[in-house]
Amino acid sequence: MFEVLNHFQKKFQTLTKEGLRFQGLSLIDPKRKKHVIMISKPFVFDNRKLPKVYDGLEVKAKIEGELPLEFIVDARQEYRWAPQRFEHFVDRCGDEIRKKLKNPKMTRQEMLDALAFGNFEAHKKKCSELLKEGKIPPLSLN
Repeated sequence: MFEVLNHFQKKFQTLTKEGLRFQGLSLIDPKRKKHVIMISKPFVFDNRKLPKVYDGLEVKAKIEGELPLEFIVDARQEYRWAPQRFEHFVDRCGDEIRKKLKNPKMTRQEMLDALAFGNFEAHKKKCSELLKEGKIPPLSLN
């Protein structure tokens, strides 16, 4: 497992310039002995550059730093990662996002994909299913 982690770190080392930090391996399920690669990154980060799984290990990320206004909510009552929040943020801060990601020609959809875990439409679909199942609360934009 440590070999996989070392390979992962070498492969994605260049992303440290964009704020990626390697946290190491983490045991998330002691019964099944399931380990993951833990990383941290800023909120405005192009998630399309990272795999969800690397050589059999899931890649789990936590966000370092402040969240944009759209995402500062009481997580017990509202779903922080609602697709509409990403849309509002991209619409409000598109130029800043393009500048931070060093891509002045990014489209709205590309920004949404980059910020919303790599694939905005897949995230939107998953949220819709979770909402129908009652696993996340409905969105309330005040």
